[in-house]
Amino acid sequence: MPIIQVSIAEGRRPEQIRELIRGVTGAVAEALEAPVETIRVVVSEVPLTHWGSGDQTLAERRGRA
Repeated sequence: MPIIQVSIAEGRRPEQIRELIRGVTGAVAEALEAPVETIRVVVSEVPLTHWGSGDQTLAERRGRA
């Protein structure tokens, strides 16, 4: 049973997360020839203040700090 963990910055709409799960599931099913019902996808949303890129948080980069 494949388990895929995806970390993304917070702020996506539920429909976008749902589409991400569909897309990842489809790609893994095809690549591994695995039944979709055996694939698990865990999406973790990270606050912009908790995600660093270089020496800044994403909130700082986006002017929201």
